[in-house]
Amino acid sequence: MSFNPSITAVLNGSIHTVHRMIPLEIKNEEPSLLNQTYMNGDLGVLIGMTGDLACQLLIEGSEASFRLIGEKMYGWPLEGEMLSSFTGELGNMIAGNLATHLSEHEVAIDITTPTLVGGNKKVEKSREGFHVSLSIEKEHQLSLFLMVEKT
Repeated sequence: MSFNPSITAVLNGSIHTVHRMIPLEIKNEEPSLLNQTYMNGDLGVLIGMTGDLACQLLIEGSEASFRLIGEKMYGWPLEGEMLSSFTGELGNMIAGNLATHLSEHEVAIDITTPTLVGGNKKVEKSREGFHVSLSIEKEHQLSLFLMVEKT
């Protein structure tokens, strides 16, 4: 993949936005190259982006991790459809804040409506991308996957 400063901006902006939006202690590992087909876990949200960079951002984790985030943000545990709805809305909030953050760094993107994913679906390696593991409150995990469209 040739160097594209928009990739760095979107990846760093995604990490920054997650830290800003989720009111819990979060530690992230260094980004790594996504070099295999990925099977997502219990629950996730997929956000498409166009503009200076054509890519998709997948935020995925266990239901327990999203439940913890929802409980911290709303004050009560979320289950079933409420948890699914919250996960989609969290993706919406992250995407909107990411677009604003990137515009402040002169990267223009448009975002698609977030899509809820789950149930061990495959994300085929038809793109190049990056993975960032996030530890939340020491015992919970989320993963960010930035999948860049090949140009």
